[in-house]
Amino acid sequence: MRAVVLVGGFGTRLRPLTSTTPKQMLPVVDRPMIERVVRSLGDHGVTEAVLSLGYRPDAFIESYPDDTCAGVHLVYAVEPEPLDTAGAVRFAARAADIDDTFIVVNGDVLTDLDISALWSFHRERGGAGTIALTPVEDPSRYGVVPIDGDGRVLAFVEKPAAGTAPSNWVNAGTYVLEPEVLDRIDAGRRVSIERETFPGLAAENALFAVQSDAYWLDAGTPASYLQAQFDIIDGRRGRLEAAIHPSAAIDATATVEHSVVMAGASVGPGVELLDSVVLPGARLEAGSSIVGSIVGARSRIGAEARLRDLTVVGHEVEVASGLELSGARIPEVE
Repeated sequence: MRAVVLVGGFGTRLRPLTSTTPKQMLPVVDRPMIERVVRSLGDHGVTEAVLSLGYRPDAFIESYPDDTCAGVHLVYAVEPEPLDTAGAVRFAARAADIDDTFIVVNGDVLTDLDISALWSFHRERGGAGTIALTPVEDPSRYGVVPIDGDGRVLAFVEKPAAGTAPSNWVNAGTYVLEPEVLDRIDAGRRVSIERETFPGLAAENALFAVQSDAYWLDAGTPASYLQAQFDIIDGRRGRLEAAIHPSAAIDATATVEHSVVMAGASVGPGVELLDSVVLPGARLEAGSSIVGSIVGARSRIGAEARLRDLTVVGHEVEVASGLELSGARIPEVE
């Protein structure tokens, strides 16, 4: 079983954390996001994952020099230019000589979806493609997918205006596709799988979908990146994982509640750390207060500084002592 993993985006919603680091290489508790995605694939029998790369491909290639991630063999397909979702799938699949049924996943989606069941459903229906669906409160941000009683997709409505969506079941970013779908995607131009490929398949009654209420999170924003960490340390995804890395240093007088402190980070005397994430090697100096915020790798938060309301500090940044920030991006994002 082979899979294409879409990891080529610029991660603009997560800047400044992604100004130098692809979002799928950002750590989630104790390992890069991409490792959690690929491990989930491996758990369902995927033996080879083709990474569709665009932004900073070197970050992935250098991190996995033996072409193995979470026990799954990696193949790298580096786009010469951005090709959008369908174009990226076609480019990666062709580069890896995929000629049989395959899986596609978005590399910034963390999910406990039963991929094996999705694969079996696809085989039973015999369509050209099958999409996993997940329920959301606000479907206007996603591709909404109404289906009939057999799971056949009746339409594919990408980002409908608020209040107009035909259902709240949306594209979950995991697909099973037949290689014939690749022939429908023009080479050498930007093609959206959501706006062109899937609506075309639906019009020909060749597209199916499976509804699932399994855990699902698009980890592409600061708020959802925080949530991804909390869901793991709170046990929402099964096995409870430690919030404080063994190599992190926490002063006995610091208050650390519902927060993740990653490898090599230090939390100084009198620090208040609540509902926040501190990336590897960051340093929180005496009396600083970080609430509902993110501190990037190897950054320093000066003494008595105050970070609030989803402030995001990038990597290797110094926040001056006594500075108070609320909802800020440091450095500022254009």
